[in-house]
Amino acid sequence: MKKTILVGLAILAVSASGALAAKKTTKPKAPAAATTTNTGGAAPLMLHQVSAADRELYEKNQRDSGMKKK
Repeated sequence: MKKTILVGLAILAVSASGALAAKKTTKPKAPAAATTTNTGGAAPLMLHQVSAADRELYEKNQRDSGMKKK
């Protein structure tokens, strides 16, 4: 009987400590301001800029597949 009560109390203590630890959350700190400087390394990534050769290949593929021009 004592063993059952002791095991029950141990299980209760372990499960309660996990639940209490989860409640003690704090607000996340604000990230520190970035102080890095760019000394002329790599150029920034340019999105949506397509070369003339890519555009011609795209149009050729559309013609070959039978798609109509927009």
